Amino acid sequence: MKTGRRIATVATLVGTLGLSALSAPTAHAADTGITVSNIVVNNGKPIVVGTSKVVEPPMRFNIALPSGYSTADPDRYDTFPFLYRGSIKTAADNGENFIGPGGYTCYEIDSKHARCEGNLYIDPHPSQEHVDSNSDATTWKVGVSLRLWKASGGLKTAELETRSTTVQLKRAAKATTNASPEPVTKGKPITVTGKLTRANWSTKKYGAYSGRLVSLQFRAKGTDTFKLVKKATTSSTGGLKTTVTASVDGYYRWVYYGNSTTGVATSASDYVDVR
Repeated sequence: MKTGRRIATVATLVGTLGLSALSAPTAHAADTGITVSNIVVNNGKPIVVGTSKVVEPPMRFNIALPSGYSTADPDRYDTFPFLYRGSIKTAADNGENFIGPGGYTCYEIDSKHARCEGNLYIDPHPSQEHVDSNSDATTWKVGVSLRLWKASGGLKTAELETRSTTVQLKRAAKATTNASPEPVTKGKPITVTGKLTRANWSTKKYGAYSGRLVSLQFRAKGTDTFKLVKKATTSSTGGLKTTVTASVDGYYRWVYYGNSTTGVATSASDYVDVR
């Protein structure tokens, strides 16, 4: 529930604006006295990114202002979390291995404290270089940009802070399912095939994901729960194939539960009429 007066809204910090905001602290590095706490990115879950769709994971954080600054005057300070890999200085200087916020809004708690919420912005398009290599599917660190402005409008001081919080970025995966024949006679075999692919951030295409253990699940008609039938390993082309015995009408699907670099994939279910 949002409470407190809205004191600041930053619509967009991606692209050039994002890099300039990060670059400024390197030239004026000093303690701002701003405290940023309770940073939560994507509700503590891994961020899964495909090959073309923009992903905007939610983020939230709290800020406490130093002496001489008030939430009543939000133009005199700004701060935001971001993700980075490697050196925080390199991320600040040239945006390499940097993922910044798309925008955020802060709500006043009192004259010195505010609660902020917004989103990060991850665009897999090659021009953005957010995820341009499969090696980006790893653990990213959380950094914070903090700046104070003089009453006259000039920059007073700025700094970058790194935090112990980390965020896992994962490559998206996709699965397909086809069960045949349809319809089928009770007691006869059903062949269930499919394919598992995952995002290649270098080529911006989905490629075969071989050697992965994938679960075949079944939900009987009129029920709500899928149950494990058996498991199969993907071929060199990402292919899946197994047979089951027809018993009742229902839905088959393949589910891959992911790993440290790849997200979960659940196929659409395929209905089989048993006669």
